[in-house]
Amino acid sequence: MAHLGEAVARVDGKAHFVAGAMPGEVVLGEVVLDKGAWARVELSSIAKPAPGRVEPPCRHFSTCGGCQWQFAGYETQLEWKTDIVAGQLRHLGRIDAPVVRPAVTAGDPYAYRNRMDFRVVAGKPALYRARSRELVPLDECLLLLPGLDRLFARLGNLGNIRRITMRMSATTGQSLLIVDGPLPDSLDDVDGIIQRTTAGSRIVSGRGWIEEDIAGNRLRISGSSFFQSNTAAAALLVDLAKEALEPRPGETLLDAYAGGGIFGISLAPTEGRVVAVEASRTSVRDLRRNFAAAGIDNIHIAFGPVETVVPELGEYWQIAVVDPPRPGLGREGVAAITAAMPRAIAYVSCDPAGLARDTTYLHSAGYELVWAAPVDLFPQTFHIETVAKFERTA
Repeated sequence: MAHLGEAVARVDGKAHFVAGAMPGEVVLGEVVLDKGAWARVELSSIAKPAPGRVEPPCRHFSTCGGCQWQFAGYETQLEWKTDIVAGQLRHLGRIDAPVVRPAVTAGDPYAYRNRMDFRVVAGKPALYRARSRELVPLDECLLLLPGLDRLFARLGNLGNIRRITMRMSATTGQSLLIVDGPLPDSLDDVDGIIQRTTAGSRIVSGRGWIEEDIAGNRLRISGSSFFQSNTAAAALLVDLAKEALEPRPGETLLDAYAGGGIFGISLAPTEGRVVAVEASRTSVRDLRRNFAAAGIDNIHIAFGPVETVVPELGEYWQIAVVDPPRPGLGREGVAAITAAMPRAIAYVSCDPAGLARDTTYLHSAGYELVWAAPVDLFPQTFHIETVAKFERTA
């Protein structure tokens, strides 16, 4: 399986990428894109299926691009994700034999998402067709938390809404809709709505935020703030980051791309200090509130991009946790994180290719990859979260 979820076949040595196929299968398809060095094939039929193939349970799977792997048994999906992380670390990270643990998850491989972002077509929530700008209206989404699924079923005709974001806490049950456009009558009885218009955002009902319990801490998450879409698996990320850093009393922790503080609060060293860096003003507000609620007051919160803010901090840290966006840290981000020469770094990655590229930069800065642990926050899709431990060697 390739990094972006397609199976790879070779014809006369040339790579052909086939969405919907599985390694070991014999398939028929048509070349729909030929780039010379590689080609993309549209699957027509499966002449010989692989043992791990299953019937997708969702009625929209053949048209909706939200899921890519419902045709594969879940253990098979986990094996693919482990192999993809290892392959990226070998190919892009230039590590001959990376230590990659078997991918793990928490909870149900369906009914796990605490947030979904939909476009709206003809009054119905919609997602894009795979590799297309065509929107597919949906009658159901099997990935939604049970409570969010019940809310989805109550939406009714969404009228002229352009987009709708659904959020729900997996631990408290609090819910919130973020609506882009005029509010239809079907939402009159929903408690917890933020409306977005050309004039800005306003809280129509509820508080404009939800709360989630992670690792014994209650975190406030504002409507537009980032939080992992799989609450149970997010707790695994925290556990792995703690294992990677093994915080010691009195140490200073750098929490880069801190969000609402899920890592900084959970990993804060006893009698130590936390330096949190975040570029979203909404998340910074949540961050301040969440640290205060957790009783952590020895903290320095810095607002702005990591690569520009961290070099100006005038702080030193012994350990660091980083949770960058998909492209990764990049050379400047790695330089900023490693400037204080922390003894250990917990790298939380949402893209194996970005992690692998940054592994080479970290190696040049004197850090060695000790292990990488894939965590499946997004079952039925090719997306992979990974926690990696780096230690200073120079």
